[in-house]
Amino acid sequence: MRAVVQRVSRGWVRVEDQEMRPISAGLVVLIGVGKGDDESDAHYISDKILNLRIFPDQEGKFNYSVTDMAGELLVVSQFTLYGDCRKGRRPSFSDAAAPDDALSLFEKLLDFLGESGLRVVTGEFQTMMEVGIVNEGPVTILLDSKKTL
Repeated sequence: MRAVVQRVSRGWVRVEDQEMRPISAGLVVLIGVGKGDDESDAHYISDKILNLRIFPDQEGKFNYSVTDMAGELLVVSQFTLYGDCRKGRRPSFSDAAAPDDALSLFEKLLDFLGESGLRVVTGEFQTMMEVGIVNEGPVTILLDSKKTL
């Protein structure tokens, strides 16, 4: 499972022609589910998201997590995180999980994040969306549950 985690002052997602689903200060997280991922990957990624110390203290050092800050989370499924562009010019998505498998693990990830008590906003799986991100810092972290060592 892969995640792009961005510290934001605000963010939003708009699904098709629906109203925006906004968050205030917190994290916007783009999630990709890969072939072979399982619940342990979702648990690893959720733990990292909730506990990454990427919010500044009074001295500007990264000492606080989104949990410490009682921030909000905007979580959006994005299979294109598994795009492989090493050959040719068109990305291959053959390493992305099948939609049914990906949805199940994405929902499991949302459950784990929801257990934190933080407000979690999400887009809709397999739907065209607009995502707005006001990246603060900018701070962007890449996570991959298969690269734990």
